Amino acid sequence: MRMALGVSYNGQAYQGWQSQSSGQTVQDRLEAALSRLATQPVHTLCAGRTDAGVHGLMQVVHFDAPVQRSTASWVRGSNAFLPPDIAVQWAHAVPDAFHARACATARRYAYVLLQSPVRPSVEAGRVGWVFDALDGDAMRAAAAQLLGEHDFSSFRAAACQALSPVKTLRRLDISQQLMGAGRTGMGIPVCYWRFEFEANAFLHHMIRNLMGCLVAVGRGTQPAHWVSEVLQARSRKVAAPTFAADGLYFLGPVYDPVWGLPERTPAFDWLP
Repeated sequence: MRMALGVSYNGQAYQGWQSQSSGQTVQDRLEAALSRLATQPVHTLCAGRTDAGVHGLMQVVHFDAPVQRSTASWVRGSNAFLPPDIAVQWAHAVPDAFHARACATARRYAYVLLQSPVRPSVEAGRVGWVFDALDGDAMRAAAAQLLGEHDFSSFRAAACQALSPVKTLRRLDISQQLMGAGRTGMGIPVCYWRFEFEANAFLHHMIRNLMGCLVAVGRGTQPAHWVSEVLQARSRKVAAPTFAADGLYFLGPVYDPVWGLPERTPAFDWLP
């Protein structure tokens, strides 16, 4: 029986999703838990790999179950063997034709950014941080130039293994949530910025590189039209530095409703 799981995790302690010899990845921990539950090796395939420090609210994986278990048992049993910062949120039996990566029609990410004159404390590792006020209108004007199908080479990591840099960015929404009814600190509003991205696929470090450029525009160090120039240059050398992984969340893949999989998990609801 082929099973699909929705998995959430705090990525701070891990070297990304994909299995490594160190064993310190989310995939390593998940497969170890599933193997203990099944009492034999279990191997998973995911919808989208995440880097070190990146979080997942609905990573979707599939595996061919070597033993018969109820969906509730896959959830509760796996969680009994997982560390506190990784949790299986749901399990569904799926047809053999389902593939977590190949069947995904899009991927969604969110970046949560704290704007505050003081660095984060309880949110450390879970949000990005800027210490000056950002111009939301300028960032939205820049974001509009990125929508559609483009060659995103300027936002691609040198180690990226994607066959093509051409991707279709379907959505890039930017919203602001003021804290404490507009509380200010040292003259700037203290708030969360939330950037939501949806594309057919993403390049390695693409979102963090986009964030670096959007924040540069928000700070006023570059005009909004500069982002279009960076895009057209197709060179990583002209873009802003890669932004921190801390505030990046994989919201999950998008699937055709025919597969009957949830669109979100309860973990979504804590995000600003």
